[in-house]
Amino acid sequence: MRVLVFGAGVLGSYLAHALVRGGNDVTVLARGKRAEQLKKDGLVIRHYFQLKNTVDEVKVIQELQSDDFYDLVFVVMKYNDFPAVLPILAENKSHNIVLVGNNADARGMQNVLQETSVVKKNVIFGFQLSGGLREESGRMICIRGGGQMLLGSLDGEIPFKLLLENAFKHVKYKLSYHEDMEAWLKSHIVTIVALNSISYLYDGDLKRASKDKKLLKKAISVMDEGFQVLEELGYTITPANQVNFIRKHRQGVYYGLKIIHKLPFMKLIDGTFSEIAALFDSFDKLKQQVNIATPNWDELEKQAISKFISDNH
Repeated sequence: MRVLVFGAGVLGSYLAHALVRGGNDVTVLARGKRAEQLKKDGLVIRHYFQLKNTVDEVKVIQELQSDDFYDLVFVVMKYNDFPAVLPILAENKSHNIVLVGNNADARGMQNVLQETSVVKKNVIFGFQLSGGLREESGRMICIRGGGQMLLGSLDGEIPFKLLLENAFKHVKYKLSYHEDMEAWLKSHIVTIVALNSISYLYDGDLKRASKDKKLLKKAISVMDEGFQVLEELGYTITPANQVNFIRKHRQGVYYGLKIIHKLPFMKLIDGTFSEIAALFDSFDKLKQQVNIATPNWDELEKQAISKFISDNH
């Protein structure tokens, strides 16, 4: 099966590795230095928990041409990078697109692709449950318990589910499906915005962050307020147990955050705050639609965005 992985960061690289091991004809779209590393050294991954290295050969392209055809296209990138690639995807003749990653505007992106594409586009959304960072050499350190992606359509059944199943049939990689992917993606935003802001405010020094009792407790209130906004808009918080736990066991969540921020592998989870800033901006548009006070959310956003602006000037 011809598969394109559009994006060669940590998540895209691991996905490409899984697809290669599954026996697919895999092409990776990468640019600049990353493209040269892949051509020269292959796809090099250090599997953190599994204590092993793997190297896979992949085809590398730097541009997607309109007449290039793939059975499946996985677009794996940060939320703020998606808009720039939508016109490229729309001009390409491949039909089956999976947008993988954080997404605050899934419906809007789907509409753009379906309304402007030269061919019929089947668009679904995915989230790969893994993390890690890229070393200067190009080697990826991947942190995962096992290869897994959550997938869902915004409009009923996934039309190319059989193709997806076949792509991963011969590799240890689990596909899970969610009936309300839009609600899942929006619920996830609430959690990652809070947690990534904690890390960012301490410049990634998670041990110091774990000692800031006031900030950790504020993050819990931020998540509660974010979930309230989504509930008021009619979204079902998913998974439901996260909001129940935050509201009924706040002290337990606080100690959980302290422990998580002390775990040694947490420092290896890469993230750029530009994506979080874009997610804050998108969530602000949702907040404007409801009459709910979000003082903790607003304060944390102001702190984090002020630091982000200062860091980039």
